[in-house]
Amino acid sequence: MQIDNTVLAKLEKLSHLKIDDSKKEEVIEQLSGILNYVDNLNELDTDALDPSFSTLDGGTPLREDTPREANNIAKDILSHAPQGKDDFFIVPAIIE
Repeated sequence: MQIDNTVLAKLEKLSHLKIDDSKKEEVIEQLSGILNYVDNLNELDTDALDPSFSTLDGGTPLREDTPREANNIAKDILSHAPQGKDDFFIVPAIIE
């Protein structure tokens, strides 16, 4: 995928970010570099690998699954949000 001004404008709209005109070329170069780097992963031969392959010895460490008392984590997180209602974030619609 090639990043151009059209794609960058769409990303700006979806992310609700405004990129200064003087920085747009730099951002396009950076995003293109990221996509090229990620595209290198397509060159890896993973056909012989098990889908659950892990580089960690013994697999992924798990924590003890212990029940906790009800807490106010959701209310604490939502207290920092610009808008929230009934334990949910309220965000602008992005689908036209």
